Amino acid sequence: MRTLPLALASVAMGAVVAAKEPSFHLTAAWLAALTTLLLQVLSNFANDLGDSSSGIDNDQRVGPRRTVQSGEISRKNMTKAVGVTAFLALLSGLWLILGVADLSFTQTTIFLGLGMAAIAAAITYTIGRNPYGYLGLGDLFVFLFFGLLGVAGTFFVSVSDFKADVLLPASAMGLWSTGVLNLNNMRDHANDRFSGKRTLVVKMGYHNALLYHAFLVLAPFILLLFFVAGRQASALSYLFLFGVIPFFKDLLDVFKVRNPADLDPFLKKLAIKTMLVTIVFGITFLL
Repeated sequence: MRTLPLALASVAMGAVVAAKEPSFHLTAAWLAALTTLLLQVLSNFANDLGDSSSGIDNDQRVGPRRTVQSGEISRKNMTKAVGVTAFLALLSGLWLILGVADLSFTQTTIFLGLGMAAIAAAITYTIGRNPYGYLGLGDLFVFLFFGLLGVAGTFFVSVSDFKADVLLPASAMGLWSTGVLNLNNMRDHANDRFSGKRTLVVKMGYHNALLYHAFLVLAPFILLLFFVAGRQASALSYLFLFGVIPFFKDLLDVFKVRNPADLDPFLKKLAIKTMLVTIVFGITFLL
C-alpha cells in the first residue's frame, strides 16, 4: 500500500488550491479523498490478482511478494475483494457527484463517465485479455488519473468551476506519481521482459528509463514554481522548492544502483516525500 500517500497527495493538492476559492466545499473534498483512496486500494487488489493470474508474479520477481502469489489470499477471495472495493468506490463517487457536489446535469454526466472510467482503469491495468499495463500505457494512465483527474477533478467538484492554471499542479502530481511507477518498472524490468510485460521501461531500456526518471522527479518543481508565480503568492509559498534537495539526493542514489532489486526502497521514499512536499506547499500557499 505504498502508493496510498500518492493518492492522498493528489487529492490534497486539489483541495489546497480549491480552498483559496470562495465557493470551496470541504465535504466534497473529503469525499473526493475517500473515493480516490478506494480507487487506489482497488487498483492494488486488481494488480495483485492480475499479475498472479498472468504469471508475472513468479519466483523471479524481485519486489515484495504479493498476497495471491504467496498464497495468503486465494484468487477467489481476491476476486471478491476487487468486486467489493469497486462497489464501494462507485458508492462513494455517486455520493460525491449526486449528493454533495454542486454540478450541472452536463457536468454530472461527465463526472459519472470519468468515475466509471477510473474504476475500469483500476481493474484493467493487469486484468483482462489485453491489460494496458502490459502494453506500456501504464505511465499515461497514472499521469491522467493521479494527476489531471486527481487534482483538477478534486478542484472542480470542490468549487464547481475550473481554472486552467490548476493543470500545473495537476501535471506535477501526475509526474511524481508516474515516477513511482517508473521505479517499480525499473526494478522489475528483467522479469517483465522475460514474462512478456511490455512496460515503458522494457520498451525504452533501463538507461533511458533513468533519464526519464530524472525528468519525472525534477520537472514538477518547475511546474509548481510557475503556478505559484502566476498566482502572485507570498514569498512563503516558495518554500516547497527546498524539497528539491532530498529529491535530487535520492535521484543520485537511484543512478548509482546496480542491482535493480535495490530500487525497491525508493518507491516508498518518493511516495512519502511527494506527500511531504504537498503538505509544505499546501500550508505555505494557504497562509
